[in-house]
Amino acid sequence: MPRAKTTKNGNSPKKKLATVTMISPEVRNGSGSMTLEDQIRLRAYEIYQERGYTPGNEREDWLTAEREVMARSRSKRQSA
Repeated sequence: MPRAKTTKNGNSPKKKLATVTMISPEVRNGSGSMTLEDQIRLRAYEIYQERGYTPGNEREDWLTAEREVMARSRSKRQSA
């Protein structure tokens, strides 16, 4: 029986990898405007990084990020 083809790193070519929507460097360094959704997306990715890139908690990461970003946003509006 023939073996399934694999890439040099051992992954099957059909294996789907998780992708992250990248945020432009201009937005990250503050020279652009970041939408609320971009802020949440970035924070969710940071949480994913902090967990060691372990998959399976995407929804929890997003909800945690959403709570943090919304709280920070409310705090800024109240102090302004």
